[in-house]
Amino acid sequence: MAAHQTEIAVIGAGVVGLAIAERLRAEGREVTLIDPNPPGSGASYGNAGTIADYAVLPVGTPDVLRNLPSLLFDRHSPLSIRRAALPTLAPWLMRFAAQSLPGPARRNAAAIAALLSDAAGLWQGLAERIGGTEILQKRGCLYIYESAAAYRAADRDMAFRRSLGISVDLIGPEGLRQLEPGLPEVEGGAAYFPNAVFMSDPGQMVARLAAALNVPVFSHRVTGLERRDGGVILTGEGLHLRAKTVVLAAGAHSRALARQAGDRIPLDTERGYHVEWDMPALPLSRPSCPTSRGFYLCPMAGRLRVAGTVELGGLTAPPSPHRIARLVEGARAIFPDLGAPSRDWMGFRPSLPDSLPVIGPSRGGADVIHAFGHGHIGLTLAPVTALMVADLIAGRPPARAITATRADRFWP
Repeated sequence: MAAHQTEIAVIGAGVVGLAIAERLRAEGREVTLIDPNPPGSGASYGNAGTIADYAVLPVGTPDVLRNLPSLLFDRHSPLSIRRAALPTLAPWLMRFAAQSLPGPARRNAAAIAALLSDAAGLWQGLAERIGGTEILQKRGCLYIYESAAAYRAADRDMAFRRSLGISVDLIGPEGLRQLEPGLPEVEGGAAYFPNAVFMSDPGQMVARLAAALNVPVFSHRVTGLERRDGGVILTGEGLHLRAKTVVLAAGAHSRALARQAGDRIPLDTERGYHVEWDMPALPLSRPSCPTSRGFYLCPMAGRLRVAGTVELGGLTAPPSPHRIARLVEGARAIFPDLGAPSRDWMGFRPSLPDSLPVIGPSRGGADVIHAFGHGHIGLTLAPVTALMVADLIAGRPPARAITATRADRFWP
């Protein structure tokens, strides 16, 4: 086995790892990417395509906590758990419940909002550098409230988001009809986030990002991480690489390597799904989330993607046909004329109990930088994370404070 050396090894070639590599290369760093899968595959491809800088609420909130038992064990719930995974998930769920209390939930929301600030602007700059500007669509995003009661209840939620700097307008049925005449009429209305940006093809955007990089890519799975010989040695089947600095951006696969770097991170996995219908004429023009159903209707290039719901279930179980069927059923409740789906997909989201990523140095030293655990906002936070990591490696004050994202926040 040939031994290789590099200045910076980035483990993980999803959108976060690719954005980090792009930023570091722009600063003249030597970078090597390592991922057993093709760059930009997985959750970086299968997401809702939304740069969701309005998504300041953590998954865990007091409302979710009150309804947690029914949410987790109702097969029809937007948030569910595979019962076979419950023993393994129990410690994570206890932390999640603690983070869902009013005080922690408010703090987490404020920390998420601080991370998300100017995410759309950073994506605009990144898209310009990689030739992807036309993929970005500036039409906003909708949360749809099908009942009048849900619409009235949204007022408190939106007031809280406004307090964190989010621009949002509550609009009634007529306003919703003007924005999206193809949607069925609702009794309630919608929250309209006018500054939201989405991608007509997130897979194509990530492909352009990967193509823009001129860095070595090792198609290996890293299984060993050890500090020795004045560097960090990464090993795996067919791999032996020595790096001065390692950036761990392996998403849902990061926990074991973080432990080898000296950090116990309560990372677990959400299994995300999408279903697509190919169609030349799309029934709506911007991402729209029927809030009671827990998924996004996403108008993408030549197809309608229906993405969402949360299933806690680990990395090894096969896709759940029931979750896919629920997406199809929910989409047809909105658009009854939909035929058989053209395709479906499942991927893994790295999920932490407080809905905040881990971004910062490992306890063992800044020769290992963590950049994972972004949950539902990995696409949104990719260029933000890249900027923070580049600052840490360069010894500059980070563009965003890392207090809330430190790896040691989980243990005294």
